[in-house]
Amino acid sequence: MHFRAFPPQNSGKVEKEMKYMIETDGLCKQYKRQYSVKNVSLKVRPGCVYGFLGPNGAGKSTTMKMLLGLVKPTQGSIRIFGKEILEKNRIEILKNTGSLIEAPSYYGHLNGRENLKIVQTLKRVPEKEIDEVLDIVRLEGQQNKKVKEYSLGMKQRLGLAAALLGRPKLLLLDEPTNGLDPAGIQEMRELICDLPKHYGMTVMVSSHLLSEIDQMASDVGIIHKGKLIYQGDLQKLHEKAKGSIHIHVLDPAAAVRALKEKGELYEERDGDLVFAEQGEARTAGLVAFLAGRGAQVTRVTEQQKSLEDIFLKLTGKQVSL
Repeated sequence: MHFRAFPPQNSGKVEKEMKYMIETDGLCKQYKRQYSVKNVSLKVRPGCVYGFLGPNGAGKSTTMKMLLGLVKPTQGSIRIFGKEILEKNRIEILKNTGSLIEAPSYYGHLNGRENLKIVQTLKRVPEKEIDEVLDIVRLEGQQNKKVKEYSLGMKQRLGLAAALLGRPKLLLLDEPTNGLDPAGIQEMRELICDLPKHYGMTVMVSSHLLSEIDQMASDVGIIHKGKLIYQGDLQKLHEKAKGSIHIHVLDPAAAVRALKEKGELYEERDGDLVFAEQGEARTAGLVAFLAGRGAQVTRVTEQQKSLEDIFLKLTGKQVSL
């Protein structure tokens, strides 16, 4: 099942002339003596899905609230759409921004459509957009049901629908897959990935689920204990952490003897001989060498490090996600 999306209003063209849609410099938030966010300098490119990754309590929600003016920074600056956010221009800048931060707000005694009608009126957008966003999040069949009777996943989708009203250029989503079943998570992921390609939107999405960010984002920022410990292209992050080559043989003793004679570095893991990732020619030579020494190679597999492995390497320790 797929989302049907609203008609593009800008032919899907991203604003190329803008270097960063979001840029912060030394952003901090201090509560008493404790820093919730410390010296965070974000750089979110136009037209990307920026995954904001970190454990619970790392400072993701606080950072996103500061971007939206819901929390006042202790120090640092914020630029959105190339303009520094100040008290006098905050509303003007943020009118092209949609957001879903933590639990969505709603009036439980009203139905889904009535809730969206309130947001549509406040945003001063055409009423026809209500039908469009209801269709996008698959709530058209439940739009006349009172929101207090919605499941958690339905409330989350209603919050996303409200964020999409006005066809924002920038969308900030805090843990948007919370409460969704596996099918809903997949559909949400597809929609988020589609927004930059088809509608020119830039999406910043936070999550503590590494697998979610790995499947959605093109760029990533990793925050840990309020500090940004990595920022950049997701693919380059994967390239930083080399994978491994796993070779399974029928005669491990023969393989070990040959490898020791050659001085080859390896590990034994789950019945496989494990080598640091190397080029195809090097791997082919290694397989031919083992086969020639009677090891009887039966399987060769390449294993890439997961984003979780990379995260643990960056933080230097196990954390509770």
